[in-house]
Amino acid sequence: MTALRIMKTLHDWLDDYHAHALALGKSRAYLRSARFQTLAFLRWLRDAHQVTAADRLRREHLDAWTKRLAAHRTAKGLPLKPSSVNKSIECVRGLLRWLGQRGLVPAALVDALAYVQEPQLLPTSILPHAQVKKLSAKIDTTSAEGVRDRAMLELLYSSGIRAAELCGLDLADVDLDHATAIVTGKGNKQRVVPIGKTALRLVTSYLRGVRPFLVRDPAERAFWLHARGGRLRYHTLLKRMHQHADRLDLPVTVTPHTFRRSCTTELIRGGA
Repeated sequence: MTALRIMKTLHDWLDDYHAHALALGKSRAYLRSARFQTLAFLRWLRDAHQVTAADRLRREHLDAWTKRLAAHRTAKGLPLKPSSVNKSIECVRGLLRWLGQRGLVPAALVDALAYVQEPQLLPTSILPHAQVKKLSAKIDTTSAEGVRDRAMLELLYSSGIRAAELCGLDLADVDLDHATAIVTGKGNKQRVVPIGKTALRLVTSYLRGVRPFLVRDPAERAFWLHARGGRLRYHTLLKRMHQHADRLDLPVTVTPHTFRRSCTTELIRGGA
């Protein structure tokens, strides 16, 4: 093993792994999420076991980490959902598999991280059409952010796109004349989605009457902007949706994905 390989830390290898995944076509949104999850594991590994090098990683470290995930409690005192645990495991397994393929850790080490069983439940975070319209109508559109938020909500609901696809929209992706948008989904695959009439009206109002006042850099190509003029990120979208939903007595916890599920439900009810 070369001196350079010996000197590299797990954090260094993580950078190489993500550069490799990006070159293979993995979406930047996926890689941001995966990096967040994997960095949390590497920080725990360093702080709890003083392990920073790949050749010091052992099965007992992985066993201890899975026990930590099982024992973790949220701010509300609840355990992590099985899907959340599996998301963390999936991200770390990806790094371990890559390290194993390069002889940096034993190839069988990835098998030490087993997924937990997820209950097969029907989605519950769904709003009926009347509640979606009520929520949309309650958004205060006297502010620039309010106009933007209502347009985003309507676009999420009418098109059924994912939150990452919404945040990733660029100016060139939205065709107001033909009421369509090109979204980039999982695996960097693109598709064209229709924009409903209400969403089209609100999106047009945002683009022509609000975005010019938010943008700071004329070269910025992001369609949805935050208050400082940069691309709106998922955490801001989630926070804003929570703020609007908290003003109403709704039966579910509202997230951006709620509108994708609600859109699909309405399509099925309509015979799609």
